[in-house]
Amino acid sequence: MSQAQFDVVGIGNAIVDVIAQADDAFLSKNSLNKGLMTLIDAARADELYGRMGPGREVSGGSCANTMAGIAALGGKAAYIGKVRDDQLGQVFRHDIRAAGVAFDSAPATDGPPTARCLILVTSDAQRTMNTFLGACVNLGPEDVPEALIASASITYMEGYLWDRPKAKEAFVRAAKLAHGAKRRVSLTLSDPFCVDRHRDSFRTLVKDHVDILFANEAEIASLYQVNDFDQAVKQVRQECEIAVVTRGADGSVILKGGEMHKVAAAPVAKVVDTTGAGDLYAAGFLQALTAGHELKRCGQVASLAAAEAISHYGARPETDLKKLVKEKLG
Repeated sequence: MSQAQFDVVGIGNAIVDVIAQADDAFLSKNSLNKGLMTLIDAARADELYGRMGPGREVSGGSCANTMAGIAALGGKAAYIGKVRDDQLGQVFRHDIRAAGVAFDSAPATDGPPTARCLILVTSDAQRTMNTFLGACVNLGPEDVPEALIASASITYMEGYLWDRPKAKEAFVRAAKLAHGAKRRVSLTLSDPFCVDRHRDSFRTLVKDHVDILFANEAEIASLYQVNDFDQAVKQVRQECEIAVVTRGADGSVILKGGEMHKVAAAPVAKVVDTTGAGDLYAAGFLQALTAGHELKRCGQVASLAAAEAISHYGARPETDLKKLVKEKLG
């Protein structure tokens, strides 16, 4: 097996986060559901985008956040995602590259515009999100380059993409290419509702193609339709090489064969915004794993990265993660 050019290549929904301040009157006037995430169509997205005040535009989406986290930790990350050849597509491309992530997916020249999540933050720290999925849901097997998958130690896939048949084909192609190149495949289950919608096909995906699985307690319970954490653990042990289950303030559990490593959550002075906690946890774990660290250390790096993410707004690191890890873990 040749040496990997990248530590991790991620496949996910390429979404531009547009973040602006707003007041309750703006939310009311525009019939927005405060504190919730609502899926919207292209016309509604254009309408809201035009009415929002000055804001930040950042390359987002769960998997993109994880790749940016890996780069921030000193790892080599690449990303596969679908954008359109429009203004927000250019924003996504520039921003994720600026974060140190390789991104060479060709933009679509027709079809829906680049996906965006319009995020309005009120003075009480509530985030009201309106998401237009746009171009990213059209990602298919033709968007998965064989050479790129073969050049990465781990291919990491985002469960949110599993809604569309073409995305399923893209995932299976990527997994087969990775294993054909003697590389490993990782999946994050993303959301318990996502698991509820696709339980049977997720079970097949995990059993047949996934080496490293990330899930939280709700997602793993939904996957195996059990209420008892120990039962879920018993089942997932049999289906993939490594399973990582996050438990919020109770830390996380890492499973491999007969091993079980319990990792405490890293302390944080104040939880400001939990957006991206799981994304950055996965970043820390995968970066440490590809750097050759033992599983317990991987969980500790992951916990530090997640704690940093929840100490401020947004899912991208605002402190030097490499320095933080060195200070805390040596």
